Amino acid sequence: MAVRTLVTQDGSPWVPSYIQSIDPDVCIGCGRCVKVCARDVIELKGINEDDEMCDPFDDDEEIVRKVSVVAKGGDCVGCGSCATVCGTGAQSHAPVEDAA
Repeated sequence: MAVRTLVTQDGSPWVPSYIQSIDPDVCIGCGRCVKVCARDVIELKGINEDDEMCDPFDDDEEIVRKVSVVAKGGDCVGCGSCATVCGTGAQSHAPVEDAA
């Protein structure tokens, strides 16, 4: 199998790298990746005192910290904007292989 190679508008080759995961132990929950993603692939979650993920904007939960999570990975177009703004390198990305 070969890695999927696309072309840019001027015909230059480009290999999109799609988001695979975000390491919650490395993510600082700044939300920059959430803001830059035009496809709403990533969302912000809260971590409560029991180390469980929850809605960070729920007034009933005691949030200890926030983290970004891949909510709709299938909507990722592989633009790399989220990786560009991530200051901690918490994300992993990979190209997709074309089926032979």
